[in-house]
Amino acid sequence: MNAPEDLSAAERAFMLNAFEIDILPGVRGDLDEPLASAPPGELVPVLLPLIDKGWIDVCRVIPWTPPSGGSGFQPGPPLAREELLNALTDADSWEYPESGDWIGCVTLTHTPAGRLISW
Repeated sequence: MNAPEDLSAAERAFMLNAFEIDILPGVRGDLDEPLASAPPGELVPVLLPLIDKGWIDVCRVIPWTPPSGGSGFQPGPPLAREELLNALTDADSWEYPESGDWIGCVTLTHTPAGRLISW
């Protein structure tokens, strides 16, 4: 396991995105160029090791009803490996939805082990 201080700036950006539970396109604002505008094929190799170390889960945003009875959303269960790879290589997963509706979008979350990493 890499020591947290050994994380690259790009890896730290993905850890921040997972902390914020932002949808996947949000990571671009935390990346330096040329990665900020890179295609998914150049970003997936940065993210996959963090997933494989058990620090980040990739989920889809699902509906949630808060106690107030309104409508909201939250991360769903982690994606299975095949679905995960399909989602991460899909260019649309790396763009904000035109509709503004995040339901079904890909999001990153920290795993219990990822919450312990000082990034």
